[in-house]
Amino acid sequence: MKKTSKLIVLAAVGIMIAALGIFGCSSGSSSASASASASGSSASASAASASASASSAAAATEIKLLTDGKLVIGTSPDYPPFENLENGEFVGLDMEIAKAIGEKLGLEVEFKSLQFDAIIPAVAAGGQVDMGISGFTVDPDRAKEIDFSSTYYIDDQAIAAMKGGAITAENADEALAKATIAVQSGTSGEAYIQENFPEATVQPYGNSTDAFAAMQAGQADAVCTNAAVVQKMLADAYQDAQIVKSIATGEEYAIVISKDNPALTKAVNEALAELQADGTIDRLVQQYLS
Repeated sequence: MKKTSKLIVLAAVGIMIAALGIFGCSSGSSSASASASASGSSASASAASASASASSAAAATEIKLLTDGKLVIGTSPDYPPFENLENGEFVGLDMEIAKAIGEKLGLEVEFKSLQFDAIIPAVAAGGQVDMGISGFTVDPDRAKEIDFSSTYYIDDQAIAAMKGGAITAENADEALAKATIAVQSGTSGEAYIQENFPEATVQPYGNSTDAFAAMQAGQADAVCTNAAVVQKMLADAYQDAQIVKSIATGEEYAIVISKDNPALTKAVNEALAELQADGTIDRLVQQYLS
């Protein structure tokens, strides 16, 4: 009886050991399988991440254009000597720089006429132009909407008034304080008057030509815009006006490009660097601003 019981106990223990062995193997298999599965998932995730990074990198280096082979540029052609329309042709310093950039990039250049304060929104929104060049001053508020290229010109501000009028170089600060001053809407000239002559009446126009015409017609007492533009306007069409105040603002001109098109910004900057290095920009500045 005792012997039988002992055999039974030994048999039971054997069964339990076998069961534990089977369980142990099974557990090891599951663990290996889970580990392999986890490793496979991790590899897939890494591959997906690498693929996404590669796609992002490719997108960042790819220039986006509205039309293949063509650079569509928004400009307000009423700001000589930077941009103007003569006999239906876009002319001026900015226009020549844009053409030179297009040549460097191997792209045909097409200009699209827009009101000045509509260019940055058009660039930011996309669908109308690839970039904009129109005497844009680098400004932190504008930089929230678009990217700026490297600087290609530095300018100041100037205020003009009619000769023989109430505003002269001698009394400019006092006389301008409560004057009606014509500006081009959305420009740094408008911002300058608002900040420095808060009691003056700011009278905005869609372009600088209309601002000067308003002053000559007596609808405004003075005009404020970039110095190079004032000098050009007075030399060509408004010789009965004079500069009454010059302000050394050191404004940097740059091209505006969509934040979604970093590859174009990079390409434009490289082209500008080459145009600076080979003397093209200096030659054009001498041609249009001397």
